[in-house]
Amino acid sequence: MYGAFLGQDMGIDMKLHLVDGNSLLYLLDMNWDDLVDKMNSSSLRNIRPQLDSKLERDFDIDCEADFLDLAEQISGSGTTREVLAHAHGHEVLLKLVEWASIGYWEAWEGRCYIYIENAIGREISNVEEMYSFDVWCEVNESLSKKTETEFAEQVCQDWMRRREELGETLDEKKDPRIIPTFESHDKNSRTLHYVVNQKGFIQILGRDHLDAQLWGHGEWNLTNLLDS
Repeated sequence: MYGAFLGQDMGIDMKLHLVDGNSLLYLLDMNWDDLVDKMNSSSLRNIRPQLDSKLERDFDIDCEADFLDLAEQISGSGTTREVLAHAHGHEVLLKLVEWASIGYWEAWEGRCYIYIENAIGREISNVEEMYSFDVWCEVNESLSKKTETEFAEQVCQDWMRRREELGETLDEKKDPRIIPTFESHDKNSRTLHYVVNQKGFIQILGRDHLDAQLWGHGEWNLTNLLDS
């Protein structure tokens, strides 16, 4: 965990999609064959939510191609929700989540401890807790009461403090990673603050290599979406 605070790549990303709930439900209510046909003909692009300029997401053509590759393994008739529920097609649903999002925030999982702990004002005991519904309720409530700059400065100051406690240098002449790591922490914390303060969108959280059915919380958990 501390290696990430010092700027080392931990290899796994946390990702938070900001999803237009109505768009996702529209796709789930579509006839499955119609959805596949329209993805194949690129005729759904005009109803894809507009990308937020501060965020990132897959290009339309890449998202369509990924969806179609996964859809080849699915057979059935009825609504998309019905077909995917029967086929346990949570990976396909996750691709529809990406399609219905206005973008996502992501950061190395090891670094996310410092963002979340500074957001909620207490330590996180383990990785599983960091993804929990209760913690993200705290993150949302807390960051609604702080400015973007306040949060970014808090994160960066904490990162520098932790480096000093570990006996690591803050001199960029001795460690060329200092400035880019500082800038990354500043950017990540500002973007996280921005994302969780956008109203009217659904936050669907997950991580690299996590089973797709475990993404999201509550009624917007991917398993619950197919069971509803």
